[in-house]
Amino acid sequence: MIDSEIEGPVGRITLNKPEAHNSINRAAIAEMSTLLEEWARLDELRVLVITGSGKSFCAGASLGDVAGSDWTENPLTALCDRIEEFPVPTICRLNGGAYGGGAELALACDFRVAATGVKAFVPPARLGIHYEPAGIRRAMDRMGPQAARRMFLLAERFEAEDLLSLGFLDFLVQTGELDTKVGELTEILSSLAPLALRGMKRTIVELSRGCLDTEAARARVRGCFASADHAEGMRAQREKRPPVFQGK
Repeated sequence: MIDSEIEGPVGRITLNKPEAHNSINRAAIAEMSTLLEEWARLDELRVLVITGSGKSFCAGASLGDVAGSDWTENPLTALCDRIEEFPVPTICRLNGGAYGGGAELALACDFRVAATGVKAFVPPARLGIHYEPAGIRRAMDRMGPQAARRMFLLAERFEAEDLLSLGFLDFLVQTGELDTKVGELTEILSSLAPLALRGMKRTIVELSRGCLDTEAARARVRGCFASADHAEGMRAQREKRPPVFQGK
């Protein structure tokens, strides 16, 4: 159910099981994790887009896998950790609703874009399930503690405008404009300095988790100042032209 392609600097992963609202089972989670591990080593990749097919983005973990199973070590949350830690910026193209773990999958991305009509709902409290702490932390980091309470304790159903105002969505566009907006974002991210983006993304993730490796962050700062990309950026500014970064 995992389709993937790389076109130039942009990688795209599509959840493709629309008849099940793109709910994701253990096999699909493992497949996607392996793919992310392989793509993380590609220097030419500058942005990753994650989306779904059909009317829903993702309905979370397959209920057939969850029912009667011990998900104390949650493979879907481990996948979300891998997405959050992916070295280049990630965009969630919400083609439809995000439910349960599908909401966490979206929150693991750096940016979330949707068209009007999208919804989100996280129902563990209705099923007698304590959601994984890492997933709750992710929601708190993106939306704040009170919005996370509404999501997990009230099991509230959120409409598109609510998702935008709460910070779940970064961009909400009209129906038919979703691909245009995602294309704009991929173009911007692909044009910026890769070393700086990769370094600052790592720093943001570590700061949000309260585990910043200060020396490693300082090394990233020094590396960017010493890079050919920094020299190119300064030269392009003087010459009043767009820079051409090589990731070196």
